[in-house]
Amino acid sequence: MDATAQEDKLDPDDRDFVTALASGLDVILAFDDAHPRMTLSEVASRTGMNRATARRFLLTLHALGYVRKQQRYFELAPRVLQLGYAFLSANDYRSVIQQYLEDITQESGESSSLAVLDGDDITYVARSAAPHRLMGITLSVGTRLPAAHTSMGRVLLAQLPDAELDAYLERLTLTRYTDKTITQKDDLKQCIGKVREQGYAIADQELDPGLRSLAVPAFDANDKLLGAINISTNAARVDLETLMERHLPLLLEKARLIRTTISS
Repeated sequence: MDATAQEDKLDPDDRDFVTALASGLDVILAFDDAHPRMTLSEVASRTGMNRATARRFLLTLHALGYVRKQQRYFELAPRVLQLGYAFLSANDYRSVIQQYLEDITQESGESSSLAVLDGDDITYVARSAAPHRLMGITLSVGTRLPAAHTSMGRVLLAQLPDAELDAYLERLTLTRYTDKTITQKDDLKQCIGKVREQGYAIADQELDPGLRSLAVPAFDANDKLLGAINISTNAARVDLETLMERHLPLLLEKARLIRTTISS
């Protein structure tokens, strides 16, 4: 992360921090694939607001066209897509990386994605999906997953300065998703340290049974971190040896091409 950008980041108690804007965004982000339509009470519960406050934000977003209201239920309106489009338009390297991800899928037969670190999660910003399904949830652009338990997340965490990584680990609550999930912070820190040394990360069935993934960082020509790219596989179909001997060189080659192709 850019040091200057980190220094300029406001704390919630700073006088320049606009709490109302932050709360409005919290309301938008409360909607997801598991909660596409919610009542006022449900929105209040998911955001930690009282009903009166949640109601004001929902009605304001409704007036601005970002939320639709149908009887007791609220849902996001298509205008919300403009927020995501603004990001994609400002980051035109995505179309170049998308082609590389599609090349990875064609050459490996597996899904490939680009993700960025977003708080304590990763967010998918580009994806090339193979025909076979890997997880119980549908992975797509905009999907968020916990950084601690994903290969892309660990690659991105490995790029953080020590102080930021320690702060992340301090506030983190580890959840057990499978019997392979790392649940001790010391073990996770050691794992991230290993990722720093070797330049890649493997997450083996820690988030979802049968999901095995490999990731490497993606930089531009000016050494700016663009995100992490990965290959996601089914553990029953692709063993660790194949992941290392066949897929790792492929990922590293595409990361090299991204570095020589994109300049910001």
